[in-house]
Amino acid sequence: MKIMRLGDNGKEQPAVLMSLEDGSERYFSLLPLTRDVDGAFLAAGGLGKIREALDAGTLPVLAEAAALRIGPPLARPGAVVGIGMNYAAHAAESGSAPPEIPVVFLKPTNTVTGPYDPAPMPPHSSKYDWEVELGIVIGREASYLESVAEAKKCIAGYVTANDFSEREYQLPGAAGQWTKGKTLPGSTPLGPWLVPAGDIDAGNLRLRSWVSGEARQDSSTSELIFDPPTLVHHCSQYMRLEPGDVILTGTPEGVALSGRFPYLQPGDVVEVEVEGLGRQRQELYRAGQPRSGQPAAQEQEKPQEQLQSR
Repeated sequence: MKIMRLGDNGKEQPAVLMSLEDGSERYFSLLPLTRDVDGAFLAAGGLGKIREALDAGTLPVLAEAAALRIGPPLARPGAVVGIGMNYAAHAAESGSAPPEIPVVFLKPTNTVTGPYDPAPMPPHSSKYDWEVELGIVIGREASYLESVAEAKKCIAGYVTANDFSEREYQLPGAAGQWTKGKTLPGSTPLGPWLVPAGDIDAGNLRLRSWVSGEARQDSSTSELIFDPPTLVHHCSQYMRLEPGDVILTGTPEGVALSGRFPYLQPGDVVEVEVEGLGRQRQELYRAGQPRSGQPAAQEQEKPQEQLQSR
Protein backbone atom coordinates (compact mmCIF):
# COMPACT_ATOMS: atom_id res chain seq x y z
CA MET A 1 0.00 0.00 0.00
CA LYS A 2 1.66 3.21 -1.23
CA ILE A 3 0.09 6.46 -0.06
CA MET A 4 0.64 9.42 -2.36
CA ARG A 5 -0.43 13.01 -3.04
CA LEU A 6 -0.88 13.96 -6.69
CA GLY A 7 -1.36 17.33 -8.37
CA ASP A 8 0.07 20.81 -8.64
CA ASN A 9 1.97 22.27 -5.71
CA GLY A 10 -0.54 23.27 -3.03
CA LYS A 11 -3.40 21.50 -4.81
CA GLU A 12 -2.44 17.85 -4.29
CA GLN A 13 -5.12 15.21 -3.86
CA PRO A 14 -4.66 12.03 -1.80
CA ALA A 15 -4.32 8.69 -3.54
CA VAL A 16 -3.14 5.13 -2.97
CA LEU A 17 -1.17 3.02 -5.44
CA MET A 18 -1.96 -0.68 -5.17
CA SER A 19 -0.48 -3.80 -6.75
CA LEU A 20 -3.18 -5.98 -8.27
CA GLU A 21 -3.28 -9.77 -8.53
CA ASP A 22 -2.35 -9.70 -12.22
CA GLY A 23 0.88 -7.83 -11.43
CA SER A 24 -0.34 -4.44 -12.61
CA GLU A 25 -0.74 -1.37 -10.42
CA ARG A 26 -3.65 1.02 -10.10
CA TYR A 27 -4.25 4.37 -8.45
CA PHE A 28 -7.31 4.93 -6.28
CA SER A 29 -8.56 8.26 -5.01
CA LEU A 30 -8.68 8.79 -1.24
CA LEU A 31 -11.03 11.78 -1.45
CA PRO A 32 -13.96 9.70 -0.13
CA LEU A 33 -11.92 9.30 3.08
CA THR A 34 -10.01 12.56 3.48
CA ARG A 35 -9.19 15.86 1.82
CA ASP A 36 -5.48 15.30 2.46
CA VAL A 37 -2.91 12.98 4.00
CA ASP A 38 -2.01 14.94 7.12
CA GLY A 39 -1.43 14.46 10.82
CA ALA A 40 -5.12 14.53 11.69
CA PHE A 41 -5.87 11.77 9.19
CA LEU A 42 -3.03 9.60 10.49
CA ALA A 43 -4.01 10.16 14.13
CA ALA A 44 -7.59 9.14 13.37
CA GLY A 45 -6.52 5.75 12.09
CA GLY A 46 -6.46 6.84 8.46
CA LEU A 47 -4.16 4.07 7.23
CA GLY A 48 -6.53 1.45 8.63
CA LYS A 49 -9.47 3.19 6.98
CA ILE A 50 -7.66 3.02 3.64
CA ARG A 51 -7.21 -0.75 4.01
CA GLU A 52 -10.86 -1.21 4.89
CA ALA A 53 -11.99 0.83 1.89
CA LEU A 54 -9.69 -1.07 -0.44
CA ASP A 55 -10.99 -4.40 0.86
CA ALA A 56 -14.56 -3.18 0.41
CA GLY A 57 -13.86 -1.87 -3.08
CA THR A 58 -15.34 1.54 -2.31
CA LEU A 59 -12.48 3.75 -3.56
CA PRO A 60 -12.82 5.14 -7.10
CA VAL A 61 -10.06 4.58 -9.65
CA LEU A 62 -8.00 7.71 -10.29
CA ALA A 63 -7.74 7.37 -14.06
CA GLU A 64 -5.74 10.55 -14.70
CA ALA A 65 -3.08 9.81 -12.07
CA ALA A 66 -0.26 9.17 -14.56
CA ALA A 67 -0.53 12.73 -15.87
CA LEU A 68 -0.31 14.40 -12.45
CA ARG A 69 2.69 15.76 -10.60
CA ILE A 70 3.77 13.68 -7.59
CA GLY A 71 3.95 15.79 -4.46
CA PRO A 72 5.27 14.93 -1.00
CA PRO A 73 3.28 11.94 0.31
CA LEU A 74 1.97 13.86 3.31
CA ALA A 75 0.85 17.44 3.75
CA ARG A 76 3.31 19.94 5.21
CA PRO A 77 4.46 18.45 8.52
CA GLY A 78 4.47 20.37 11.76
CA ALA A 79 8.14 19.49 12.28
CA VAL A 80 11.00 17.93 10.36
CA VAL A 81 13.65 16.52 12.69
CA GLY A 82 17.09 15.63 11.37
CA ILE A 83 19.51 13.10 12.83
CA GLY A 84 23.21 13.55 12.16
CA MET A 85 26.00 11.00 11.74
CA ASN A 86 23.77 7.98 12.38
CA TYR A 87 25.97 5.64 10.31
CA ALA A 88 29.47 4.92 11.64
CA ALA A 89 31.08 5.04 8.19
CA HIS A 90 29.51 8.44 7.45
CA ALA A 91 30.68 9.80 10.81
CA ALA A 92 34.19 8.61 9.92
CA GLU A 93 34.17 10.26 6.48
CA SER A 94 32.97 13.45 8.20
CA GLY A 95 35.98 13.35 10.52
CA SER A 96 33.97 12.47 13.63
CA ALA A 97 33.64 9.54 15.99
CA PRO A 98 30.29 7.71 15.97
CA PRO A 99 27.95 9.51 18.38
CA GLU A 100 27.03 7.88 21.67
CA ILE A 101 23.65 9.61 21.71
CA PRO A 102 21.65 10.85 18.70
CA VAL A 103 22.69 14.17 17.14
CA VAL A 104 19.44 16.09 16.60
CA PHE A 105 18.65 19.22 14.57
CA LEU A 106 15.51 20.80 13.10
CA LYS A 107 14.64 21.75 9.53
CA PRO A 108 11.91 24.25 8.57
CA THR A 109 8.87 22.53 7.13
CA ASN A 110 8.95 24.91 4.16
CA THR A 111 11.99 22.97 2.91
CA VAL A 112 9.75 19.99 2.01
CA THR A 113 9.17 19.44 -1.72
CA GLY A 114 8.02 16.70 -4.05
CA PRO A 115 10.32 13.84 -5.09
CA TYR A 116 10.69 15.01 -8.71
CA ASP A 117 10.55 18.78 -8.27
CA PRO A 118 13.60 20.67 -9.57
CA ALA A 119 15.98 21.45 -6.69
CA PRO A 120 17.29 25.00 -6.15
CA MET A 121 20.89 25.59 -5.12
CA PRO A 122 21.60 28.77 -3.12
CA PRO A 123 22.89 31.64 -5.30
CA HIS A 124 26.41 31.49 -3.83
CA SER A 125 26.61 27.84 -2.83
CA SER A 126 29.88 26.04 -3.58
CA LYS A 127 29.55 22.88 -1.46
CA TYR A 128 26.01 21.61 -2.00
CA ASP A 129 25.71 17.93 -1.03
CA TRP A 130 23.22 15.07 -1.28
CA GLU A 131 22.06 12.68 1.49
CA VAL A 132 19.76 9.71 0.94
CA GLU A 133 17.82 8.97 4.13
CA LEU A 134 15.04 6.84 5.55
CA GLY A 135 12.28 9.12 6.81
CA ILE A 136 10.01 8.22 9.75
CA VAL A 137 6.42 9.51 9.71
CA ILE A 138 4.85 9.94 13.14
CA GLY A 139 1.30 8.62 13.54
CA ARG A 140 0.44 9.53 17.12
CA GLU A 141 1.67 12.04 19.68
CA ALA A 142 4.99 11.14 21.27
CA SER A 143 6.05 13.04 24.37
CA TYR A 144 8.21 11.74 27.23
CA LEU A 145 7.73 8.17 26.10
CA GLU A 146 8.72 5.60 28.69
CA SER A 147 10.11 2.91 26.39
CA VAL A 148 11.36 2.14 22.89
CA ALA A 149 8.48 -0.33 22.53
CA GLU A 150 6.04 2.51 23.16
CA ALA A 151 7.90 4.64 20.61
CA LYS A 152 7.54 1.96 17.93
CA LYS A 153 3.75 2.24 18.19
CA CYS A 154 4.00 5.94 17.31
CA ILE A 155 5.47 5.26 13.85
CA ALA A 156 2.85 5.44 11.10
CA GLY A 157 5.18 4.64 8.21
CA TYR A 158 8.28 5.48 6.24
CA VAL A 159 9.33 7.57 3.23
CA THR A 160 12.39 8.15 1.06
CA ALA A 161 14.09 11.47 1.82
CA ASN A 162 16.96 13.54 0.50
CA ASP A 163 18.55 15.96 2.97
CA PHE A 164 20.37 18.42 0.71
CA SER A 165 23.10 20.16 2.74
CA GLU A 166 25.36 23.15 2.11
CA ARG A 167 28.63 22.21 3.84
CA GLU A 168 30.26 25.65 3.57
CA TYR A 169 27.34 27.07 5.54
CA GLN A 170 27.18 24.12 7.93
CA LEU A 171 30.68 23.34 9.12
CA PRO A 172 33.79 25.54 8.78
CA GLY A 173 34.84 28.31 11.13
CA ALA A 174 32.95 30.20 13.81
CA ALA A 175 30.14 31.06 11.37
CA GLY A 176 29.41 27.46 10.42
CA GLN A 177 26.15 26.16 11.87
CA TRP A 178 24.09 23.07 11.10
CA THR A 179 20.97 25.22 10.92
CA LYS A 180 22.45 27.37 8.14
CA GLY A 181 23.48 24.37 6.08
CA LYS A 182 20.34 22.30 6.54
CA THR A 183 17.44 24.74 6.14
CA LEU A 184 17.67 25.94 2.55
CA PRO A 185 14.57 26.19 0.33
CA GLY A 186 13.71 22.95 -1.46
CA SER A 187 16.27 20.96 0.51
CA THR A 188 13.97 18.19 1.79
CA PRO A 189 12.36 16.20 -1.05
CA LEU A 190 10.07 13.49 0.35
CA GLY A 191 8.43 10.52 -1.37
CA PRO A 192 7.25 9.40 -3.85
CA TRP A 193 5.08 7.49 -1.41
CA LEU A 194 4.43 6.69 2.25
CA VAL A 195 4.43 3.00 3.17
CA PRO A 196 2.77 1.92 6.45
CA ALA A 197 5.19 0.69 9.11
CA GLY A 198 3.66 -2.80 9.16
CA ASP A 199 4.23 -3.25 5.43
CA ILE A 200 8.02 -2.93 5.45
CA ASP A 201 11.09 -4.00 7.44
CA ALA A 202 12.63 -0.63 8.17
CA GLY A 203 15.65 -2.27 9.77
CA ASN A 204 16.87 -3.89 6.57
CA LEU A 205 16.40 -1.56 3.60
CA ARG A 206 18.96 -0.76 0.94
CA LEU A 207 19.73 2.95 0.43
CA ARG A 208 21.39 4.24 -2.74
CA SER A 209 22.14 7.52 -4.47
CA TRP A 210 23.44 8.63 -7.86
CA VAL A 211 24.67 11.92 -9.29
CA SER A 212 24.15 12.32 -13.03
CA GLY A 213 24.00 8.54 -13.37
CA GLU A 214 27.14 7.79 -11.32
CA ALA A 215 26.74 5.71 -8.16
CA ARG A 216 27.48 7.43 -4.87
CA GLN A 217 25.92 5.80 -1.78
CA ASP A 218 25.05 2.14 -1.32
CA SER A 219 24.25 1.00 2.20
CA SER A 220 21.52 -0.49 4.40
CA THR A 221 19.40 0.69 7.29
CA SER A 222 20.76 -2.34 9.14
CA GLU A 223 23.86 -0.18 9.69
CA LEU A 224 21.99 2.57 11.54
CA ILE A 225 23.55 3.33 14.91
CA PHE A 226 20.17 4.29 16.36
CA ASP A 227 17.15 2.55 14.83
CA PRO A 228 13.80 4.31 14.20
CA PRO A 229 12.05 3.39 17.50
CA THR A 230 15.14 4.47 19.46
CA LEU A 231 15.16 7.80 17.64
CA VAL A 232 11.47 8.42 18.30
CA HIS A 233 11.94 7.58 21.98
CA HIS A 234 15.00 9.83 22.27
CA CYS A 235 13.45 12.81 20.49
CA SER A 236 10.29 12.52 22.62
CA GLN A 237 12.37 13.34 25.69
CA TYR A 238 13.20 16.78 24.26
CA MET A 239 10.24 17.71 22.07
CA ARG A 240 6.62 16.76 21.50
CA LEU A 241 6.31 14.85 18.25
CA GLU A 242 2.90 15.16 16.65
CA PRO A 243 1.11 13.10 13.98
CA GLY A 244 2.46 13.96 10.54
CA ASP A 245 5.90 15.00 11.81
CA VAL A 246 8.92 13.51 10.05
CA ILE A 247 12.26 12.31 11.41
CA LEU A 248 15.13 11.93 8.94
CA THR A 249 17.28 9.09 10.28
CA GLY A 250 20.66 10.11 8.85
CA THR A 251 22.69 9.29 5.75
CA PRO A 252 25.29 6.59 5.05
CA GLU A 253 28.76 7.15 3.63
CA GLY A 254 29.33 8.34 0.08
CA VAL A 255 28.58 12.06 0.12
CA ALA A 256 30.73 14.86 -1.33
CA LEU A 257 31.86 15.87 2.17
CA SER A 258 34.01 12.74 2.16
CA GLY A 259 36.33 14.29 -0.43
CA ARG A 260 35.82 11.31 -2.74
CA PHE A 261 33.33 13.08 -5.01
CA PRO A 262 32.78 16.63 -6.32
CA TYR A 263 30.05 18.78 -4.87
CA LEU A 264 26.88 19.39 -6.86
CA GLN A 265 26.67 21.85 -9.72
CA PRO A 266 23.69 23.35 -11.57
CA GLY A 267 22.48 20.86 -14.15
CA ASP A 268 23.43 17.80 -12.08
CA VAL A 269 20.70 15.22 -11.58
CA VAL A 270 20.48 13.61 -8.15
CA GLU A 271 18.61 10.34 -7.63
CA VAL A 272 18.06 8.71 -4.25
CA GLU A 273 16.26 5.49 -3.44
CA VAL A 274 15.27 3.53 -0.36
CA GLU A 275 14.25 -0.06 -1.04
CA GLY A 276 10.47 -0.41 -1.12
CA LEU A 277 9.91 3.32 -0.64
CA GLY A 278 10.61 4.55 -4.15
CA ARG A 279 13.17 6.54 -6.05
CA GLN A 280 13.47 10.31 -6.34
CA ARG A 281 14.99 12.46 -9.08
CA GLN A 282 15.96 16.12 -8.75
CA GLU A 283 17.60 18.34 -11.34
CA LEU A 284 19.72 21.06 -9.73
CA TYR A 285 19.51 24.71 -10.75
CA ARG A 286 20.97 27.93 -9.36
CA ALA A 287 18.32 29.94 -7.50
CA GLY A 288 17.92 33.47 -8.78
CA GLN A 289 19.29 32.72 -12.24
CA PRO A 290 17.37 32.05 -15.47
CA ARG A 291 16.82 28.37 -16.10
CA SER A 292 17.40 26.65 -19.40
CA GLY A 293 16.17 23.33 -20.69
CA GLN A 294 12.81 21.68 -20.87
CA PRO A 295 9.43 23.41 -20.44
CA ALA A 296 8.00 23.38 -16.93
CA ALA A 297 5.52 20.62 -17.74
CA GLN A 298 8.39 18.29 -18.62
CA GLU A 299 10.97 19.27 -16.02
CA GLN A 300 9.96 16.81 -13.32
CA GLU A 301 10.25 13.84 -15.72
CA LYS A 302 7.85 11.68 -13.76
CA PRO A 303 9.26 8.16 -14.22
CA GLN A 304 6.08 6.09 -14.35
CA GLU A 305 7.93 2.88 -15.22
CA GLN A 306 10.25 3.40 -12.23
CA LEU A 307 7.28 3.88 -9.93
CA GLN A 308 5.72 0.61 -11.02
CA SER A 309 8.94 -1.39 -10.80
CA ARG A 310 10.11 -0.32 -7.35
